[in-house]
Amino acid sequence: MLTRTSPPATAPHDSRKRSSVLSVRSLRTLTVPAIAVALLAGCQSASKSASVDPADAKPARITITPGSDSAIAPDAPVKVTASHGTLTKVRIAPDGAGSQAVTVTGALSHAKTSWRSNRTMTPGTTYTVEATATNAAGKTAVQHSTFRTRAAQQVNGVTVTPSKSAAVGVGQPVSLAFDHPVTDKAAVERSLSISTSPKVEGSWGWVKDPLTGIERVDWRPKTYWHKGTKVTLRARLSGVNTGDSRYLRRDVSTTFTIGTPRISKVDIKNHTMTVYEDGQKQKTIPISAGQPSYPTWNGTMVVLDKAPMVNMTSESVGIADPYNKDVPWAVHLTTSGTYAHAAPWNEGLGYFGQSNQSHGCVGMSLADGKWFYNRATRGDIVEISGSTRATVSTGNGFGDWNLSYPSWQKLSALR
Repeated sequence: MLTRTSPPATAPHDSRKRSSVLSVRSLRTLTVPAIAVALLAGCQSASKSASVDPADAKPARITITPGSDSAIAPDAPVKVTASHGTLTKVRIAPDGAGSQAVTVTGALSHAKTSWRSNRTMTPGTTYTVEATATNAAGKTAVQHSTFRTRAAQQVNGVTVTPSKSAAVGVGQPVSLAFDHPVTDKAAVERSLSISTSPKVEGSWGWVKDPLTGIERVDWRPKTYWHKGTKVTLRARLSGVNTGDSRYLRRDVSTTFTIGTPRISKVDIKNHTMTVYEDGQKQKTIPISAGQPSYPTWNGTMVVLDKAPMVNMTSESVGIADPYNKDVPWAVHLTTSGTYAHAAPWNEGLGYFGQSNQSHGCVGMSLADGKWFYNRATRGDIVEISGSTRATVSTGNGFGDWNLSYPSWQKLSALR
């Protein structure tokens, strides 16, 4: 429990927004939270303190906004100022042992007379501020404020790809998919940071899946990743307003590593798929792609996932020609339903390597399908050319690579 210092009797009363002020002469002993978010060194030098008569030095005064018992929006700023002295410490922490709420960071002004938070806070959380200032005579004053962030009436959720500790292919972007549309994209993007080892140039871009309507922000490098690169995402999203007072409630992060460079080139006109690993050709597989009435997408696709057996129906992809098949060794390429898979029902019909007869997928023999499946990893690149169909859109799976890097940069909300 905190013992608060009452404000001066002459201070105006405002229950909505109050600032607390403490003089060094009225300082009381206070119990403070142990969690430190920002610790600011800035004690006055001995020579300066010695040159000031303590009787002449004005007491340091601290003002904290919001004041105690205030209720503020999660994305409102916290400000601390000092007069007749400099700030030496500011701590802001959520109340309660083991709290899952985020702590609050901030920045001190060059003159050390003001401090301002630089991140949002968890909705529906009580926070306590402790600030210390030192006057010209070296005497300190301490002030506290306890306030609460308003609970979110509407919330948004986020799903991060890839998962922590994953090893992925050279085409895998860092991706955050949102449960609801984001209208304040800049606010979200400002809360995101990517670090790589070694350093890699890249950019965020906003895309939407044309089928599901799901909105994402992806970070892709300028060119395909290099093997062994370590990538870390830190997203300080708790308390970010995604638009129309719909808040995110948690921070997210992930760290992953780039594995074997695996690029498969599908030539629809010549009915082949050639698989390269580390730049070396591993195998050329005879394939049968989409027939003229159901052509395969052109463009660069990224392996989304894979399964040893997938039930595929014409209804699931809106095709009039009815079918319902259990498809083995299925490697998923687009959310619209493009797969590279084994098609054993076509073996013996002379399609593979000769004719395109599928409903848009890349089919191959059972043996070749299993061989490809066993190697395929999330994030691998599949480049398809020679089709009569358009280039797959950026939001249909991870079609990010179908834009040039300058065009991709233009999809950033902070461009």
